[in-house]
Amino acid sequence: MNFYVRLVLFLIINFGALWIGTILMNDGPRTDWYLNLDKAPWTPPGWVFGFAWTTVMICFSIYMAKLTEAKNNKIILLLFAIQFVLNVSWNYVFFNQHDVSLGMINLIVLFGLIAVMTIKFRPQLKIYTIFILPYFLWLIVANSLNGYILYTN
Repeated sequence: MNFYVRLVLFLIINFGALWIGTILMNDGPRTDWYLNLDKAPWTPPGWVFGFAWTTVMICFSIYMAKLTEAKNNKIILLLFAIQFVLNVSWNYVFFNQHDVSLGMINLIVLFGLIAVMTIKFRPQLKIYTIFILPYFLWLIVANSLNGYILYTN
């Protein structure tokens, strides 16, 4: 399968994850529960989340399409699947179940997984590693926002 076919597949899967996550959050950012939380002063306006996740998923799809050129796709696809579950489940855990602590654990594990992928596959991907960096950086922001809510509420 060529790079562009894999890219389209990863775009569909990654944007599907965003769609599933949106459904699972059950109108979370507009609920009284979320609106009444003490949030971090650096919490961006709502539109930034959509822009950030769109950018992250486009770049991550390029990263995954390039990464799956490798011979050992089983471990790569396993890491991708774990990432998918963690990414999607955070919305449910945090917004739907209001479990800020479990949401924090979820984000820390997701951050660790993306860090491992960044480091482990850097020698193989070289310059293409840059395409996972938006995900890595956005997870730093997400962890800080979730952590602030956990600490102050």
